[in-house]
Amino acid sequence: MARSPRSDKGASQTLKAVMGVRDLVFSGTVAPGERLSEINVSAKLGLSRTPVRAALARLEQEGILEAIPSGGYSVRLFSIADVADAIELRGVLEGTAARLAAERGATPAKINALKSLISRLDEVVESGVDDMDLDTYMTLNAEFHEMLTELSGSKIIQRELERVLHLPFASPSAFLEAQMSVPAFRTSLIVGQAQHRAIAHAIEMREGSRAEAIAREHARLARINLDRVMKDKSLIDRVPGLVLVTS
Repeated sequence: MARSPRSDKGASQTLKAVMGVRDLVFSGTVAPGERLSEINVSAKLGLSRTPVRAALARLEQEGILEAIPSGGYSVRLFSIADVADAIELRGVLEGTAARLAAERGATPAKINALKSLISRLDEVVESGVDDMDLDTYMTLNAEFHEMLTELSGSKIIQRELERVLHLPFASPSAFLEAQMSVPAFRTSLIVGQAQHRAIAHAIEMREGSRAEAIAREHARLARINLDRVMKDKSLIDRVPGLVLVTS
């Protein structure tokens, strides 16, 4: 059954509201603990209350907001342990996705598409840190992780990973903006790319346990980078969402 134009417009407005509220929260415009109501958010975003209501409820489900008994929502404050747990959960889910992709077997066409994507990433990384196109790297890196999840063939894993990745510090690209000015971060990009190739090879060889182990280790690079970022205030300000994290 075809969707009506009104239905499509409603979905578009809700998505706009979700993105708008996330930006308010992750940019620090709305401080942790600050109350959000349909009325004040609608005014800030220039949207009607219906899509804003849906957006606030969705972000509560994602764990970004907390419902207030008296009405409205407040922005959550996260501990470093919360962030570490989110990164660990991504590693578990992506590791499982990699194992399933290897065990269930991916078609030659899909394997070739994954290897082609890695080759494009190689070109960006091999250009050198000083000349690296960071936007292109972030786009291709996101495509790699999305493709890895799809190769699992599991809609459940795809859905759960999508939910986890809404936490900005759990994203594979969460710390890339900060990496370019820190030598240790630059090394992690090279290590991460080697892990991309190893994951793809394990999937192609149908080595499930190896694929899972490498994918989980790959996610732990983000945990190492988190520890570095949290020690440098200038870097914290460059990572979306980390304004919500307290040491």
